[in-house]
Amino acid sequence: MAQLEHVTNSVDSVDAVVARMRALDATLPERDGIAVFNRVYLTVTEAVGRHVDAGCFTDPRAATALDVRFAERYLRVAEGGPAPACWRPLLQLRHHPGVRPLQFALSGINAHIGHDLALAVVDACRTLGCEPVDLEDEFEHVGDLLVSMEERVREELMPGPDLLQVADPLTHLLGAWSLERAREATWAAARALWALRGLPDLAEELAHRLDAAVGCAGRMLLTPLPH
Repeated sequence: MAQLEHVTNSVDSVDAVVARMRALDATLPERDGIAVFNRVYLTVTEAVGRHVDAGCFTDPRAATALDVRFAERYLRVAEGGPAPACWRPLLQLRHHPGVRPLQFALSGINAHIGHDLALAVVDACRTLGCEPVDLEDEFEHVGDLLVSMEERVREELMPGPDLLQVADPLTHLLGAWSLERAREATWAAARALWALRGLPDLAEELAHRLDAAVGCAGRMLLTPLPH
């Protein structure tokens, strides 16, 4: 039943989330796969905080609840807690010399968006006493920030055009996964999980299968490649 367990830690603000991510950044080796993802996620979380402060969200309380519940699921894993199947490939291969930084980043994004975000929507609905549809605007706004994050990740971590050729295996890996498709599937999964909340066995089975599928995609993204 751990998949759908409501995650609650001491974190209750975006600033507190950012502080924990910065603490991780200060302790992890630069080339560590979790460290690579953490730097990416820290950047987007800081952007969420700025957007909340600037009044860019129609409901700042809902946006904060979704962002915090979302981050808690990653932080629990990064700080040494139980790891769902979707995070295990990155944890297992985080020091592999044949995995490139871009792969680490995208594998983390895959786990966090494909699995954690769906459960975080359910967590936030429980926290706020609302329905998923009430969080759709916040979900879309956070999703837009994540899309911009992925674009920047590709720009910063992608090999130069002289290195990334059509026949390069990394090209094929990147073409096999889409953040936009993952985001759409996540929203559908969140609504299904919420609809099944009165049927815990079915909800747990759906969450388990979602976790396993996202983990398979993450393992594919981490295929060691020749340099």
